[in-house]
Amino acid sequence: MLIETDLFGNTRDKVATAIERIKAFEPPEGYYVAFSGGKDSVVILDLVKRSGVKFDAHYNITGIDPPELVHFIKTFSDVQTHRPDKTMWQLIVENGMPPLRQKRYCCRILKERGGDGRKVITGIRWAESNRRAKRKSVEACFHDDHKFYINPIIEWSDADVWEFIRANNLPYCSLYDEGWKRLGCVCCPNANQKQQAERWPKIANAYRRACIRSFDKAISEGKSRTWKDGNEMFEWWISGAGNKEDPDQTVMFE
Repeated sequence: MLIETDLFGNTRDKVATAIERIKAFEPPEGYYVAFSGGKDSVVILDLVKRSGVKFDAHYNITGIDPPELVHFIKTFSDVQTHRPDKTMWQLIVENGMPPLRQKRYCCRILKERGGDGRKVITGIRWAESNRRAKRKSVEACFHDDHKFYINPIIEWSDADVWEFIRANNLPYCSLYDEGWKRLGCVCCPNANQKQQAERWPKIANAYRRACIRSFDKAISEGKSRTWKDGNEMFEWWISGAGNKEDPDQTVMFE
């Protein structure tokens, strides 16, 4: 619940706490708000607006997000969009294979770019994974000493997020009503790849074509491959056979 009461009868308002955090670290130039269109991003954007701080919101186009999510994001006129320097299809060819759970080269280039040297507000929460349970409400970026992450709703549960959305009649992507629990890149190795390939076959076919190009390039360079061709590589990948267990999720700023 968004209002908690301890054993001594003291109450704590999670919404007020989140807004206090946002106000406490406001930089002169304003915040960089990382927006992905997921339920947590919707909550964060609303809380930032309620706090009255200066900010600019950003969505990094991946080219592999669900069409329904992309359409939803377009309804936010105050969210800036940015195209990547390289597409997923180019990355697959360059890396010799599609991304795996233990080799997610795509996240940094497609999802996590932007906000260099700034204070970035995200919707990261402890409830999302064991790894994220170790995160802090304020933390420095590993790759940029001048970049900091502010995670105002880090202790919120899924129920808290939905309670806030419904209490304030906030919009959210229609995919949640179809039963999807997490929204992110289609065929992400941390998701049910086969299920998503069936739901969005055009994107799955683009992955297949990229695998074929990747395989053919490797062979032309004299490199050995485990698979007999690019189609077999794609089928191996989409089955999830190459993925090792990883408790974290790919979407950093849902």
